[in-house]
Amino acid sequence: MGDLGLHPPQHRVASRAVRWWTLRAMIGAAVPIGAGLVAYAIAGSWRPWLGPLLGAVTVLAVAHAAVVPTWRYRVHRWEATDDAVYALSGWLVREWRVAPLSRVQTVDATRGPLQRLLGLATVTVTTASASGPVQLVALDDAEATEVAARLTATVAATRGDAT
Repeated sequence: MGDLGLHPPQHRVASRAVRWWTLRAMIGAAVPIGAGLVAYAIAGSWRPWLGPLLGAVTVLAVAHAAVVPTWRYRVHRWEATDDAVYALSGWLVREWRVAPLSRVQTVDATRGPLQRLLGLATVTVTTASASGPVQLVALDDAEATEVAARLTATVAATRGDAT
C-alpha cells in the first residue's frame, strides 16, 4: 500500500443516473402535488389560495426535475483504488469523501427498484467514521458488482484495524 495520493475522483457515474434522479424527483413531487389536487377538488373554500400554491409547487417540481439531475451528473465522481475509495457529490454543497481501505469494515452493493429498471447500483463502503459510509452512487450495475468484489478482496488482503 502506498500513499493515498489525495486527488479528485476520476470516474463519472453512469449516464443513466440522470434518468434515475429525474424519476425520483418526479415521484417525490407526485405525492404533494397529488395531495394538493385532491384538496383542491374537495375543499372549494381553499381554492383561491390553494390554486396558486399548487401552481408554484408544480413549477418548482418541474424545474427541479429538469435541472438538478443533469447538474448532479456533472458533479458526481467516484474512484476505487488499491488504497482508498473516493467519492465527490453534491450539487450545491460539494462533499469529497475518502475512505482508506485499511479502515473499511463492509462493502455493500444496493439496487432499488428504479435502479434495477435502469441497470444501476450503489456501492456503500462502511468505515467507523462518524460521518457515515462513502457511497458510490448510480454506477452501472456490472461495474458496481466488479467494484464491490474488487474492494472486498482488497480489504480482505489489507492489514489494518478497520476502526
